[in-house]
Amino acid sequence: MNTLSYKTVSANSKTVNKEWVVVDAQGEILGRLSSKIAMMIRGKHKPSFTPHVDCGDNVIVINADKVKLTGNKFSDKTYVSYTGYPGGQRFISPKELMAKHPQRVIEKAVRGMLPKNRLGRAIFKNLHVYAGGEHPHAAQSPKTIKP
Repeated sequence: MNTLSYKTVSANSKTVNKEWVVVDAQGEILGRLSSKIAMMIRGKHKPSFTPHVDCGDNVIVINADKVKLTGNKFSDKTYVSYTGYPGGQRFISPKELMAKHPQRVIEKAVRGMLPKNRLGRAIFKNLHVYAGGEHPHAAQSPKTIKP
């Protein structure tokens, strides 16, 4: 076997093949769903994965308001934010966040699983989360997958 015939292929922004995918979050557990979404956005499920390139798919998440949290996390877990002012640390539980902005629960979970650099911020823009069952991306003809 000739080992010189093997070449390592490194993807770049011109050669990458990005697809549109719809994921239904109804009845899914938040952490398990988020890890699968983060893997698809990052592109780790593809054989042409390159760590420094945005080679993942565009993911549309519908029914974000019907996602589940196990145990007492729905009331005991807290999300912390800071306004930038002295004494401006704010705490909110998933129960309160689901009442106001249900899509942000999934966004926060997925964002925490992405790299903390400019590539992670660019990859996060490929995630589109909607509280209901409808989405405005029908023109991209996304394929539905089971999480």
